Amino acid sequence: MARVKGGPATRKRRKRIIKQASGYFGTKSTHYKKAKEQLMKSLSYAYRDRKQRKRDFRSLWIQRINAAVREHDMSYSQFMNGLNKAHIEVNRKMLSEIAINNPSEFKLLVEESKKALKN
Repeated sequence: MARVKGGPATRKRRKRIIKQASGYFGTKSTHYKKAKEQLMKSLSYAYRDRKQRKRDFRSLWIQRINAAVREHDMSYSQFMNGLNKAHIEVNRKMLSEIAINNPSEFKLLVEESKKALKN
């Protein structure tokens, strides 16, 4: 059986990997083996962190809401419980934005929450 040389296909595959790894530091951007190792690691981090980003943002929104609610002598959990009892459905992202950009409107939400907890 004749020997098959894979020159063009191999070069194309390696060039694609090196091109994707451009911007990496040192040999990870120029040497095929190191570039491939780093690229596999980078892609796995990217996949993992697309999920992680959602958790990080939710955590940030909760921290912002908690900080804003503490100014009105309330805890985050009491505030959310009050909103649920008052049948006010606003997601945490919007609550966070309201707390930052419209403190007066946020104060109204806090008052509604307090009112619902008393009843």
